[in-house]
Parts: sequence; structure tokens; C-alpha cells
Amino acid sequence: MFDNINFKRAVLAGLVGTTAMTGLMLAAPMMGMPRMNIGEMLGSMMGGVTALGWVAHFMIGTTLAMAYAAFFAERLPGPAAVRGMLFGIAPWLLAQVVVMPMMGAGFFSGSLMAATGSLMGHLVYGAVVGAIYRESEQTSLGQALHADA
Repeated sequence: MFDNINFKRAVLAGLVGTTAMTGLMLAAPMMGMPRMNIGEMLGSMMGGVTALGWVAHFMIGTTLAMAYAAFFAERLPGPAAVRGMLFGIAPWLLAQVVVMPMMGAGFFSGSLMAATGSLMGHLVYGAVVGAIYRESEQTSLGQALHADA
């Protein structure tokens, strides 16, 4: 199962995907959406240390990208970015039903606007993860074809 995973590519996909999602969520107020500072939200659960919240956010994003590579990249339908977006719905749903209520925001972030903003962020995350990890599949396929020649 883990033999076929390109861990370096999965980590890169997780870091870049998390960065893209973070940028979108930090820019949310400029788009008329509620403020969504993930580092502060997660940090509030870690003694109020925002830096720890940011570290946790990027660790979660990278871990989820590895889970995508291991279990979902080859099983979901559609092009790579669409597979990633489909995957992105799962962590969004988990965040909205479990994490947000734990942080006091309520189910689905306590508002349709915040939950929608979060969904947009998770879809962007998934699309980036899927697209970057797909590059790994193409590289592996190309190497396999060259090895056979």
C-alpha cells in the first residue's frame, strides 16, 4: 500500500495545498466573508499559542496529503484536481462537524457564510494536492516506461 507513494511529492503537495488554502482563508474578509485565522483558531486549543496553531495546521495539511496519496489518489474518479477536490470535502466535513464545535464555533462554523468559506478553502487545498501529487504519478509512469524500453 505504501510502496507506491511518492512521499516527497505528497509532502510538497500538502505544504503547497495548505499554503493555498491559508491564503484564501486569510483573504476571506476582503471577499466579504468572515475572518478565518486558522492559526489563531487551532492555537486557542493549545494554550492560546498562535504559532503552535499554525504548525498544527501545516502538519494536518501534510498528513492529509499523505493519506490522499495512500488511499484516495487512485480510487476517486476524474482528473487529478477533481479527485483532490472530492477528497477535500472529507476534511472539511470533519472540521465542520467535530473541530469547529470543539473550538466553540458550533456545527458548520456557526454560520453558512463561514462554512462556505471553509468549504472553498478545502476545495482549493484538495485541487492543489491532487494536481501536485498527479505530477508524481506522471513522473513514475514515465520512469516505468523508460525502464521497459
